[in-house]
Amino acid sequence: MDFAPSPLARQLHERLLAFMDRYLLPYNAAWHAAVQAGDYPPPFLEDLKALAREEGLWNLFLPTLREDEPGTRLCHLDYAPLAEAMGRLPWAPEVFNCHAPDTGNIELLHRFATPAQRAAWLVPLLGGQMRSAFAMSEPDVASSDPTNLQTTVRREGDDLVLSGRKWFITGAAHPHCRLLIVLCRNADADHASSHHRHSMVLVPVDTPGVQIVRNIPVLHHHAPEGHCEILLQGVRVPAHHLLGAWGAGFAMAQARLGPGRVHHCMRTIGQCELALQLAAGRALERTAFGKPLADQANVQEWIAESRIEIDQARLLVLHAAWLLDQGSAVDVQQTRAQVAAIKVVAARLQQRVVDRAMQIFGAMGLSPDTPLAAFWTWGRALRLMDGPDEVHLRSVARHELDRARAGLGDAAAYFTTPEQLRAPPHLSA
Repeated sequence: MDFAPSPLARQLHERLLAFMDRYLLPYNAAWHAAVQAGDYPPPFLEDLKALAREEGLWNLFLPTLREDEPGTRLCHLDYAPLAEAMGRLPWAPEVFNCHAPDTGNIELLHRFATPAQRAAWLVPLLGGQMRSAFAMSEPDVASSDPTNLQTTVRREGDDLVLSGRKWFITGAAHPHCRLLIVLCRNADADHASSHHRHSMVLVPVDTPGVQIVRNIPVLHHHAPEGHCEILLQGVRVPAHHLLGAWGAGFAMAQARLGPGRVHHCMRTIGQCELALQLAAGRALERTAFGKPLADQANVQEWIAESRIEIDQARLLVLHAAWLLDQGSAVDVQQTRAQVAAIKVVAARLQQRVVDRAMQIFGAMGLSPDTPLAAFWTWGRALRLMDGPDEVHLRSVARHELDRARAGLGDAAAYFTTPEQLRAPPHLSA
């Protein structure tokens, strides 16, 4: 088990950091000013995307890219440090066509799309010519259990007809969003098992009956790309817009989440690294009660705890990435449990590390003058996005209990009973 990146990944990491320092950071203030002025996406974003593609920093996340598709095939382990670097600047991933939710949607289309669906949707997504959204969660049910979803799809002649309401759909407000991948409950699924009652449907955003109701702020933070509520009223699309097999939606959704969670977690770790870097610099610069904050014992403890926790989380996420790269060579349940674990660890890590940094900064840490308030908001939201902490902890516990059942009694040899003390075994030559 070796978590060291390959020579290619190390080279790309250096080039990515240099690109961000040279081209993205100088535009950071302009990006925020444009968004505040309602000019989203900023006009210079396309120029930066073109430059990134020319420099070979494009579609870095997909190991299964074909020779005729644009991008660089990196395994999950090699991509992880690049995702961490991009995470330091939240709008950076789009420059490299490595942004959520499109990365997960591209993977879905790459695995399950028909040739016609690939031409219509996958090719422009890989080229960065459009955006997409994944419509799963709903306001009227506990979406942490996907079998609860109530948005329906029914077959009607040569069409599929969708009805329902989705919300917190990331990316749906982006002006370039052209496609919704909608997870629906099959109208004829009453006799199917709970995990075979749903299907995925490709729905163009401009289809009659699709209504973007609102862009929902998250903890009063307004994301320009959107976390949207969407109403689907008798939305009719051709039957060939079904993605994958009828009734396979749940399994496809599960397949989509693994790599995406590694990406999310590594971007989170990048933000935590930046928060720690900012906090340490602030502690060295500020004086309180006659000495620098860096000399205060509690501040030193905060910095040390943050360093330890970030390094622990990174190793756990890299291990999950390594497991994903092993494919069928490792236990699928172990991989799923590990992916569930990193989702919990990363979100909690971000809240702790950023909270400490905000405390060191004082009032400035609450303001938009630093990225800390936005980072903390994202960390809190991450504890619910892609499933709440409790669901992932349940997955980890189930895996651990299954292991215990399989080896029930194996640990009994470590007990010490009175009988064993009275009659210890004798060593034989």
